[in-house]
Amino acid sequence: MLMDATGEPVSAVGDRFTVHMDRRALGDLPWEDYDVEVVITVFVPDREIAWTIEGRMKPPLRHVYGYRLEPAETGVLVTSYYDWSELDPSWQSASGSFPVVPESALKATLGILDRTVRRRVAEP
Repeated sequence: MLMDATGEPVSAVGDRFTVHMDRRALGDLPWEDYDVEVVITVFVPDREIAWTIEGRMKPPLRHVYGYRLEPAETGVLVTSYYDWSELDPSWQSASGSFPVVPESALKATLGILDRTVRRRVAEP
């Protein structure tokens, strides 16, 4: 769904940037291109980053996505997670619709993250 992002690199809780999305990949809603604002909720350099999304859904869902980083013999072990426990009560009646992103898509983000980091490390 992620197409591009604009904004400054984040460095603290509360930092924000815009993500340009395309929902057609999920095929569940008639949305095409749209933007969301990512709000950083956890930022511990080289250990963890988490964020929530503010966008067209009102009230905001209050779901959180994140990565935990741990040193490993071959580099860094990255754990992707999501937390829907703070889902706004007005969305609770939409059972079966959440979480929106399937686990397989979250796993795919780990490959995208790996390629992005490797490409940036290789750049002069």
